[in-house]
Amino acid sequence: MSWSDRFIGIPYLDLGRTRAGCDCWGLACVIYREELGISLPEYLGDYASPDELAEVAALIDRDRASLLWVPVSGPAMAFDIALFRRGRWSSHVGIVIRHGLMIHMVADDHAKVQTYRDGPYKHRFQGHYRHVSRAVERPVQILSEARR
Repeated sequence: MSWSDRFIGIPYLDLGRTRAGCDCWGLACVIYREELGISLPEYLGDYASPDELAEVAALIDRDRASLLWVPVSGPAMAFDIALFRRGRWSSHVGIVIRHGLMIHMVADDHAKVQTYRDGPYKHRFQGHYRHVSRAVERPVQILSEARR
C-alpha cells in the first residue's frame, strides 16, 4: 500500500482544501498537511476559480521564483510537485508518488493516480519542484516515506 492510496477518490471541488473536496492545489495542501506536517499556502482569495488560468499561472510563476520551492534537476522523489501546462498557462499540479507517477485532481471528477511520462501529460510537463524543507533531507529518508 502506498501513502497515495489514502487520497484516491477525494472529490473535485473548486477551491477545496479538505478531504471533502479539492482542486489540484487543494490536494497538494491536504497531502502535505497529512503526510508531511507541512502547511502550504492555500491561496484562497487570490483567485476566484481554478478555471482562471492566467491568475493561477501568475501565482505559480511567483512561487516558482520564491525560496519555498527548489527546482529538481534529477529524478523526482515522492512528494515533489509536478507542474503542467493547461493550454499556454502553467496551471496544474500533481504530487509525485515516484518518478513518472503522480496523484492529481481531475477536474469535475476526483483524485486519481496517473503516469505523466507518456500519455496526455507528457507534452504538458513543465518541471518538478521540491519543498525547501525537503530539499535538505537525505534521499534515504524521503524514499522510506514513499514506501509507507
